[in-house]
Amino acid sequence: MRHEFDVIVAGAGMVGAAIAYGLSGHGRRVLMLDGADTDFRAAKANFGLVWLQGKGHGHPAYQRLSHLAVQAWPDFAQALEADSGMTLAYERRGGLHFCLGDAELSARAARLAAWHAQAPELAPCTQLLDRGELLRRFPSMRLGADVAGASIGGLDGHVNPLRLLAALQTAFLKRGGTLLNRHAVTAIDPLPGGGFSVGAGGFQARAERVVIAAGLGSVALGAMVGLDVPLRPQRGQILVTERLAPLLPLPASGIRQTAEGTVMVGLTQEEVGYDLGTTSSAAVRMTRNALRILPDLARARLVRQWSCLRIMTPDGCPVYASSPLHPGVDIALCHSGVTLASFHAGPYARALAGGAPLDPLDAFHHERFNVQKAA
Repeated sequence: MRHEFDVIVAGAGMVGAAIAYGLSGHGRRVLMLDGADTDFRAAKANFGLVWLQGKGHGHPAYQRLSHLAVQAWPDFAQALEADSGMTLAYERRGGLHFCLGDAELSARAARLAAWHAQAPELAPCTQLLDRGELLRRFPSMRLGADVAGASIGGLDGHVNPLRLLAALQTAFLKRGGTLLNRHAVTAIDPLPGGGFSVGAGGFQARAERVVIAAGLGSVALGAMVGLDVPLRPQRGQILVTERLAPLLPLPASGIRQTAEGTVMVGLTQEEVGYDLGTTSSAAVRMTRNALRILPDLARARLVRQWSCLRIMTPDGCPVYASSPLHPGVDIALCHSGVTLASFHAGPYARALAGGAPLDPLDAFHHERFNVQKAA
């Protein structure tokens, strides 16, 4: 196996795989290094939403980035399916955010109005539906009595996240990329003549550029090259039912029916460190909330419960930065790897292949946290 590459990507999850896939389409020799199956992987319990409505509330740069990504998703999905030979089960027919009670509906309306106002150049893409309009638009959907209405995002959709990850890695390999599993990066060292030596245990490889996209493992890797990014894990638990006849016409925030008929219910947001356990108390909370929305779920059997650890920054927004000490090393981190996959494989990979960062990403540099602390 050759040990000389143009780019080495540390991390083969949703973010790393999308970046590597994009780079391989620009004629770059790319090595993607993955850790062990026991690593903390956000992709293990991904909900699969390709989501825009409300994202980046209070952070207009994140809103604009998400808008760019969801607009690019149809073409991205078509190209990835062709490159990988796999079906993603991607749909963009809209997405719902249910509101329980009039107070929630009013609060949702105010939040979305503020969200639209912070990026006025973007065309409005959400609409608020009261209960009557919701039922008229989706007459087959039987709602609980507490549902006062919902917001609907016209650009929202969903995808099978496991197929997405598999397709990114498969297409990357078909383009001539190299993927090594069970090769967690342990060292990144600058070379005297330029470029970097990357170690993964006893394995060594060289490249002109290195991209760190290893999720929670990026903290240790970033520290090796002067990229001290504050991250924390956040646990999310999910419930999955048996396969059911169609009962939810569109994916919703916290509940969606897959193409296979199973219903996913989630997600929790728990600050419990690196604890990957599942709890009965979370299952009870998620079940009760889902039944208030779709009472027909009471007849369904739960077949699975699992958890993952999200990658969270202090403000919840992504981080994109280049090392100030070692030009040629970049870091890319986010907890929205599905929605932003089209961006990572497209404009972001294109910028990396050209050797220059994207100007609009200045707002996502991790130095913003130091500025916030100083303020």
